[in-house]
Amino acid sequence: MAERSEEVKLLGMWASPFSRRVEIALTLKGLPYEFSEQDIANKSPLLLQSNPVHKMIPVLLHNGKPISESLVILEYIDDTWQHNQILPQDPYDKAIARFWARFVDEQIYVTAMKVVGKVGEERDAAVEATRDLLKLMEKELVGKDFLGGESLGFVDIVATLVAFWLMRTEEVVGVKVVPVEMFPEIHRWVKNLLDVDVIKKCIPPEDEHLNYIRARMDSLKLKSV
Repeated sequence: MAERSEEVKLLGMWASPFSRRVEIALTLKGLPYEFSEQDIANKSPLLLQSNPVHKMIPVLLHNGKPISESLVILEYIDDTWQHNQILPQDPYDKAIARFWARFVDEQIYVTAMKVVGKVGEERDAAVEATRDLLKLMEKELVGKDFLGGESLGFVDIVATLVAFWLMRTEEVVGVKVVPVEMFPEIHRWVKNLLDVDVIKKCIPPEDEHLNYIRARMDSLKLKSV
């Protein structure tokens, strides 16, 4: 097990759901760390040096050694600091958790991004496609307080992307992608998340976050003109 005196630094961005999930994991572990805010439009030499392949946040620096990609970072944190385990210990349960985490990133997130980037019939199609995927998550939550079972776990941390990015983005877009009447279990899960002190501490402030999302969308619209 790593010593708490070791140097832990996170290269991230305050509004990124991928960066925030790493902060949640570090906070759950009770690990002191330095947060280095990165300008995505003007990437720092440290970021480019630490992640020369993707040149993206988040990057965890542990005693100067860089680890990239948020899912990889979460597993690294759990393997290195083994108290307050995030992933299940049973091999089958661990495999299932990894499956759902990838489903969130590779299916839900990728499809939901099209809701932001499209208009008219294309947006309507993206909304329906996102809902079809969310129905699988809705079914997975039946009878559970969290996606990980009785307590916050790996998949919940990853899926905060749905709770605090997608469900906030819909306010700006003006389209209810996750209506409560269609997804009562997801809305119940979000309320459970907000009862967890670590989550409340680590999610972006809502008003500031919504302003950022609006500014980003305006920027994307200008680029498309």
